[in-house]
Parts: sequence; structure tokens; C-alpha cells
Amino acid sequence: MHLRKLGMLSVGLAMVLAGCSEPAGTLPAASKALDADATTSITFAGTGKWYQFGQAPVAGQAWPAFDVTAYTQTASYAEPASGRVEITRLQVIDPNRVRPAPVEQKVDQYVVGAQAWNVVPSGAAAQPVAAEERAVEIWATPHGFLRAAAANKATVTAADGGSEVSFSAGKLKFTGSINAQNEVTRVSTAFDNPVTGDTPVEFTYSGYKDFGGVRFPSRIVRTQFGHPVLEIDVASVTKNPQVAFAVPDDVKNYTAPPINVEVEQLAAGVHYLRGGSHHSLLIDQSDHLVIIEGPQSEARGQAVIDKAKELVPGKPIRYVINTHVHFDHSGGLRPFVAEGATIVTHESVRPFYEAAWANPRTLNPDAASKSGKAATFEAVGDKHVLTDGVRPIEVHAIQGSGHADGFLMVYLPNEKILTEADAWSPLAPDAPAPATPNPYNVNLYENIQRLGLDVATIAPIHGRRVTLADLRRDIGVPEPAAAKAKAK
Repeated sequence: MHLRKLGMLSVGLAMVLAGCSEPAGTLPAASKALDADATTSITFAGTGKWYQFGQAPVAGQAWPAFDVTAYTQTASYAEPASGRVEITRLQVIDPNRVRPAPVEQKVDQYVVGAQAWNVVPSGAAAQPVAAEERAVEIWATPHGFLRAAAANKATVTAADGGSEVSFSAGKLKFTGSINAQNEVTRVSTAFDNPVTGDTPVEFTYSGYKDFGGVRFPSRIVRTQFGHPVLEIDVASVTKNPQVAFAVPDDVKNYTAPPINVEVEQLAAGVHYLRGGSHHSLLIDQSDHLVIIEGPQSEARGQAVIDKAKELVPGKPIRYVINTHVHFDHSGGLRPFVAEGATIVTHESVRPFYEAAWANPRTLNPDAASKSGKAATFEAVGDKHVLTDGVRPIEVHAIQGSGHADGFLMVYLPNEKILTEADAWSPLAPDAPAPATPNPYNVNLYENIQRLGLDVATIAPIHGRRVTLADLRRDIGVPEPAAAKAKAK
């Protein structure tokens, strides 16, 4: 969101408050009650839960939960707006799923105007795509919302003994509620997301009380696409802390690298489309093409499509196989819809995609929405085979993984090549085997054995080309005697 429209807020707010004799529940009354005009920055801290958006283990259900032992947010309403969020969190153990042991995570993230970054052990990591969301976190605070509403000529209507307040800032529209006690109880807007389109985001505030002279909610809940992403019980609030976040030079000078698709041929007509953190595979069939995985974003998905057309011109992309619903593995699927490709995904995932892709896309219309084409699906149960009569492509459900339900891997029996995502991300060639095997890796091997797949090469969506022997090494399974003899 371009924040210049939200600058110089104190002047606009002062005009609203002049001679404030407005009845309770109105914008001027709430601004006066919360002392919004005199609040140029705020810091609040507490504990609660954080949820990982886009990573639901079951399509359409709640985002996975993390316990938050420390949460601090600072918001400055000066021009340009700036903020910082610090979180210490640990994933909640789900007794119904086998997962790797949770590791405590510490998050330190910033935004100043249109520049966003995280502080990581190696320094400052630019996060340009996060700037809009982090700006919204500032203006959705109760004091920020009141100041932004005054600066953007909000429309105010009576509702439920208080007021409904709405305004636009850049592309985004905000609505909020003020109750009869002059408290901001709700702020809603929407973000663009490559999977869910115009994604509803709602902040709710309750339990207002006095924190050392600052009236502020004691309970904050944020939902995104219908499920919580943050729940905080506020323990302390500081009014007008000094805020001066210097944008690191690495962030100021950051230029997003071009999307790179590197090609590694695994077999005749089978190309490993690598580059960045997520890969895809291209399979050249007799009269069409099949892509495995459309990850990350529309731009990445389109780059994979373009590379496929460059490698094999003149053939349509008939299918794109989606390994699972997590947004980093499905964010690049929609360009394939515009191409007319059929989405091959697990039968449990299809209803979620149908609902998510029916969501409006006004904030950032993509190729699929512009094309007017509806998505077509081919649903997979335990096993599904795509073939041109010469090369079969087997799609198998990975059973019993704690990572996700509706979890697929793809096997080419003629070439003995297996592709999977997140079940195993191979270590660097010189890295020692883990002392404790990752349960996802063990589960992948068990599924390979259960299905009797004769795997020679594994081309993972994350990492590098490896062999089944590499997987055995990482999980501590001895190589069978027959394989040893064959190797000799």
C-alpha cells in the first residue's frame, strides 16, 4: 500500500476532533477516548499463538499453530510509517501427526515505508513482498485505524450503537467498527495472495483496559482467509516510544533477482527445471507436455511454462501435477489454468482449490482471471496413471506423512525416477547424516518400499538430484546386499 496518503495524520485528526461533542460511538469520540491524536507511536507486548498461513496440513482447515512465548509490536504513525514485530515461537505438537521435533524460532521483522526486511543471523534480508502486509499491521492497530480514517475522509455510518467506518488507501479498502464505549473492536481489509486471491484479513480487539495511562485492548485476534493467524493476550503497552528504524544499505540497494529456470536432463524427454528454492519437472509425451509442480507464485509458474515451451515448442501443456496444497507448492498453478492445462491433485484438495480460486481477484488480476478460463481438475486417490501409451506417469499418494494430507509423489517406471516435495529435502553432499532421522524422510522410504518402486534417481522439488542410497544414508537404513553387489 502506498502510504503517502496516510501521512500528516495529526493535522487531519485534529480537524476531526475540533470541538468534539460527538455522541459516543462515533469516530471523533473514539479518537478522543483513545487519545489517538497524541499517539504518534505505540509498542505492545504479550503472549499467545501464531499460525502459519498457507501451510494447513489438511486443505481448507486451520493453519498450524505455534505457541508464542514473546510477542512485541511497535508501530510508528509518522511519515513514512514504520514498524517492528518480534516473535519467539515454537510449533505446537499435534498428537495425531508424526513431525520432526519442534525448534524454537525467533523472528525480527521490520518495515519502513515501502521497504521491508528481516534480521537474520547473516544480516538483513530484504522482504519486499511483505511491505504491504506489514504496513497494514500498523494501520490496523486501534490508534492507527483512527488516524488513517481521519486522514482518508472515512465514511461513517451508525451501526449497533456505535459506528461503521470505511475508507480507501491506495488499492486497499478498510472497514472498522467502533462500539458505544468508543473502542475500535474490528478492522478488516484484504491482501492479494496467489492462491486465495483477494484474501480477507480481520483484526478483532476486545477487553480494553488501562495500561499505565493508555487505553488499549487486552486481547487481539487476527484471522486470514477464515482462520486465525495471530492470537495475543496483551501484557504491556507503551505510548509514544522513540522509533527510528534505519533501513540497512543491503535493503535500500536490493534488486530482486530475475526468475531463473535451469535445465538438467534426467532422461530422454525428462527435464529437471531447477532454480531458486523450488523446482519443477517437464515430461515430454508424444503429443503433449506434463509439468510436475507449479510452485511459489504466478511469476514462477509462468517462467516454468515459458521454459517448457522453449525446450519443446509446439506441444500443449496438458497436465500440471500438484504435490500438495501448501501455498509455496501451489502458488504458481494458476498460470497453467490460463494455458488450458488440467490440474492433477489429490481428491481431498480439489474442493479447497475450487473455493479459493472462486474468490475475487481485483487487487492483482492474474493470467487465469484475465483469461476467463475455469480450472479443470483430475482428482487422484491412492494411485493415478497418466500415459501417452509409451511413457506411464504414476501419481501415488504418500500415506501416513505428518506433513500434509493429500500428499502426492510421482514415479516414472521406465526411467526409475521419483519426484517428491517436502517428504525429503536432501542435505548438501558433504553434510553428515542426521543423528536422528527426520520422520518425513523415513515415511517417504516406507512408502517407496510399500509400493515396491524401483527407484534409481530422486529429483526432489527442494534440493538436488540424488539416489535412493542417499535417502537410505540419511535415515540410517543399510543398503541391501543385492544393491551392494550390483554396485561392485
